[in-house]
Amino acid sequence: MPKAGFYAVESGKISFRRDGNWYSDEERIDNPRIAMLFSQSIRQNPNGSYFLQVGDERAAIVVEDTPYVVRTLEDDELGGFIAVLNDDTREELDAATLEVGPDNVLYARVKDGKYRARFLRNAYYHLADRLETDDAGRFYVRIRGLRHLILHAASRLGTAKR
Repeated sequence: MPKAGFYAVESGKISFRRDGNWYSDEERIDNPRIAMLFSQSIRQNPNGSYFLQVGDERAAIVVEDTPYVVRTLEDDELGGFIAVLNDDTREELDAATLEVGPDNVLYARVKDGKYRARFLRNAYYHLADRLETDDAGRFYVRIRGLRHLILHAASRLGTAKR
């Protein structure tokens, strides 16, 4: 009797895209349970590529931008935020890791700083009322009464955790 596994999806190219959705070839995976299973099963090879690991089964994947996205932010009742990621984990948003990347996309470090997570629109809008700017055009976010500079990703080269 064959072992259950990824046989059905191994024939296609699985990808996690900038929009925070999973795709098999060019078709979006709309089943929320499969999408959550995939998001919770992401692993990284030593060479930086990604794969899904479910039990003993592995399937190579393409990650278009980041393996994690910030789906939404929840207020933590202390003036800060809890980031809700695509794998349904929740963690405190570290304002010191916020940065603006290409096309003015907002990112933060997650998973103990190991990964970069792209903000989806909903999460960005939740943070927007805390954004400030100065006369030099720099952006800041105010969290727990402190003003944190949001750097451009290019200015962090060589200093960001990988």
